[in-house]
Amino acid sequence: MDKPRQPFADGLPNLSEGHFIFPASADLQVATPFAHAPRFLILYGSLRERSFSRFLAYEAARLLEAMGGEVRIYDAHGLPLPDDATADHPKVQELRNLSIWSEGHVWVSPERHGAMSGVMKSQIDWLPLSEGSVRPTQGRTLAVMQVSGGSQSFNAVNGLRVLGRWMRMVTIPNQSSVPMAYKEFDETGRMKPGPLYDRVVDVCEELMKFTLLTRERSDYLVDRYSERKEREPDRLKAVAADIGFVRRPS
Repeated sequence: MDKPRQPFADGLPNLSEGHFIFPASADLQVATPFAHAPRFLILYGSLRERSFSRFLAYEAARLLEAMGGEVRIYDAHGLPLPDDATADHPKVQELRNLSIWSEGHVWVSPERHGAMSGVMKSQIDWLPLSEGSVRPTQGRTLAVMQVSGGSQSFNAVNGLRVLGRWMRMVTIPNQSSVPMAYKEFDETGRMKPGPLYDRVVDVCEELMKFTLLTRERSDYLVDRYSERKEREPDRLKAVAADIGFVRRPS
């Protein structure tokens, strides 16, 4: 039988002193809880007059509002293709400002040729990972949904998950995929009752829970050792010289 492993005695010599702070549960305590309702931005990936992804986006908006959230839905009409205009374009600024305002996102895309639509990808491509000191997506929660004209598929939501991770968002585990969407919405654009609608409710409920858990601590969740080293090397080295290696009290 292997002997129990002894604790390592040589410390963490590869860490840069003054830049690493041991995480502790006390860091998650909220001094002043937010008083405003959770804020959600919803993006959908179609410009069609009768758009099932837009219908699903509005169903999500109704549910999130009923749960106590504040919702904005972005209309991509007039948004230029990435690199076909500068970032000061009014539609680009509108999108970025809404993302900064938000605390959670819902992305709803149709599946086209086995992937998310170009309209959906263009909106996400216009959202930078950082813009100066502002991060339009980092630390925000994300729910992903898709509609398709044929049988059940998860290609679009899987692609959206990859983008959510790349944008450093907290993507919730649950998701919604609505197959044969033309059967699931009535003539007014409302989703019909049934298991697929129930799943949409589940997704919105989970998004609300995750947003309430994380929105007051999103800055802490995305604060990274590697970025602290790059951001303030001189100041933190001076701090390290004065107080030594920083460890939270036990």
